[in-house]
Amino acid sequence: MHPLKKIALAIATVGSLAGAPVMAHAATGDLQTQLAEARQEGSIWTAFALNRHLSPFKISVEVEQGTATLKGKVENQVDKDLATQIASDTQGINKVDNQLEIDPQVVAEPGTKANMAQRFDDATLTATIKSKLLWNSVTEGLNIEVSAAQGVVTLKGQAKDAEAKQLAGSLASNTDGVTEVNNLISLSARDTQAIKEQNEAQASSVHEEFSDAWITSKVKSSLIYSRNLDGLNIKVETKSGVVSLDGVVANYAEKELAVEIARNIRGVKGVDADTLRVMTRSAG
Repeated sequence: MHPLKKIALAIATVGSLAGAPVMAHAATGDLQTQLAEARQEGSIWTAFALNRHLSPFKISVEVEQGTATLKGKVENQVDKDLATQIASDTQGINKVDNQLEIDPQVVAEPGTKANMAQRFDDATLTATIKSKLLWNSVTEGLNIEVSAAQGVVTLKGQAKDAEAKQLAGSLASNTDGVTEVNNLISLSARDTQAIKEQNEAQASSVHEEFSDAWITSKVKSSLIYSRNLDGLNIKVETKSGVVSLDGVVANYAEKELAVEIARNIRGVKGVDADTLRVMTRSAG
């Protein structure tokens, strides 16, 4: 990362913590560009850290004029291709210069194969689960607090019904790195109707705002975050709110899970999984 970008990122971080409008105080357009690029780099690094396939590797990211340059070592071509896909999905990135080297021995290097607690720290788990709840059409309007301690996730707040509570718990438990979920979400009869009306009003008012690119990005991320799926083998495309899933999964349970995950993303009008094939194994 360029030294100026490090300074810009530090300024942005401090300003964010203090609630200050950093961009309003930027002296020049160049500094604004540096801040934007630093945030893009941070977004890509975060996405790599959240991904169970890429988190063990040391990957450097540099963004300049919409181009993300990736350097470091990964284990195989699949990991390299995944890094390109994740970086290209970042807002504002127009091109990915993937200079990652393929080295099958890289995971054997000291410090690169971190254990589960290191790879998925509590802050990462909290952020991931909050994102999944926000993206989901059933849970996005609920006031749910998420906390994590050594892989144990606790959910607090209110849900409109038992189904929403159960879904929130399932979204959390099906997140890679979670060892246990304490679902303390309550159902208040007094507030249930108000919550339901609020959710319906929100769904009606924002239904048209989700672009196909937004939906595709959130479906891809949700598939990758799932502990029971290999999102690498599932291709996602969206047209007019209809999501198409293509690729290969290990069994019919995984296919049903992939369809369910996609169907529940906000803005999705339908899911076509006809070309999502179940892996066949040869006898013998």
